[in-house]
Amino acid sequence: MLEDVYRDTESKMKKAIEATTHDFASIRTGRASPQLLDRLHVEAYGSSVPLKQVASVNSPDGRSLLVTAFDKSVVGAIRKAIETSDLGLNPNVDGATIRLSIPPLSEERRKDLVKLVKKKSEEHKVALRNIRHKANDDVKALAKDGTITDDQIKRGTDQVQKLTDKYVKQVDDLVVGKEKEIMEV
Repeated sequence: MLEDVYRDTESKMKKAIEATTHDFASIRTGRASPQLLDRLHVEAYGSSVPLKQVASVNSPDGRSLLVTAFDKSVVGAIRKAIETSDLGLNPNVDGATIRLSIPPLSEERRKDLVKLVKKKSEEHKVALRNIRHKANDDVKALAKDGTITDDQIKRGTDQVQKLTDKYVKQVDDLVVGKEKEIMEV
């Protein structure tokens, strides 16, 4: 009973950490990273599709990205998606490929990005706390059914809190790593 609650809670918290990692990967640093374009969607074939489905993205060096369209007819849509995004990049089109130069970040922009990382981390911590809240409710529901004792309730809520602390620390560690990456010149 309680084990099911722990397993379910831990699984949800792991997913929250994956979401945090994915979110942070799409935040621009001074280095070119193909994950930077992961959240872009392109208007192609009559619908909005993820960029990954219509092109490959490579980083030939640390300062630029090379987007190669699988179909030459969507190059214009890819260029438009990049231009209208909040990344601040200027695409150079050359046939079926688009080259993006990643300019170094200004000090002010770096500080803004660090604030963004902290804001996103707070959102992810709230998600973890919501998972904790749901798990505690599940433990209390087991108590109401009479399937667990008062001691088990206490142990159960303590265990859920330990899980929460562990994953909140992981989010904090991700923030420190991303902050260091952003502030690196």
